[in-house]
Amino acid sequence: MKNILLLSTFILTIFACQPTEKTEEKQEPTKEDSTSFDATKSDQKAVELADKVIAAHGGEENWNNTRYIAWNFLGARDLIWDKYTGNVRIDFPGQESTYLININQDTGRVKIGERELTKADSLAKYIERGKQIWVNDSYWLVFPFKLKDPGVQLKYVGQDTTKNGEEAEVISLTFEKVGFTPQNKYKAYIDPQSHLLLQWDYFRNASDSAASFQNVWTDYQEYGDIMLSSGRDERELGNIKVAQEWDDGVFEEF
Repeated sequence: MKNILLLSTFILTIFACQPTEKTEEKQEPTKEDSTSFDATKSDQKAVELADKVIAAHGGEENWNNTRYIAWNFLGARDLIWDKYTGNVRIDFPGQESTYLININQDTGRVKIGERELTKADSLAKYIERGKQIWVNDSYWLVFPFKLKDPGVQLKYVGQDTTKNGEEAEVISLTFEKVGFTPQNKYKAYIDPQSHLLLQWDYFRNASDSAASFQNVWTDYQEYGDIMLSSGRDERELGNIKVAQEWDDGVFEEF
């Protein structure tokens, strides 16, 4: 049952299951129009709230200065991310598969089971899949710092309550020509006092009237100089580590 729930979650997000060369089609990301957030395309109140959320979680400067982040995604896989270089390691412990990729250069090595991929077309497909995994899994962890990414459009929704009954200010995020799934929408529920994120709602399509899923964000802790939440309802983002130094050999050898 746990595996079924996890698979359902992955389908609702941008990455479904480990790709197979025969059945998966390459999903191209939509290119960004600019390299910075355009506040003129968002509500002023929503932008002000987003700024407060980022500050409450450690602030833009501390986020930019944070180098290495490691975590386990809902018990399914382990990731290590070097924000400075774009190097990412993804391990699937049960499948003995590993992705060693660079998300900035779209390069890397991939091992599926005991076999390292050597054919250029297959390797490129799996590198792209690895990038999709990183996009999805990092969004689950560091979403508060992504509120003002390029292409994001913010709208103030109003006051509401989380599914746990907590009062919140709500903003929505839609996407203009950016990312793998620009048709998605999120709602962010923000604590009016602390400005920590209390809940997010995910909509497969921006026009959907009902969310595909909702998660309450709990178990906040300070990691390095930033605040991160590990609790997602009954699930968890585990083994979170933030560091300025790491053995870079983990990005080079299986």
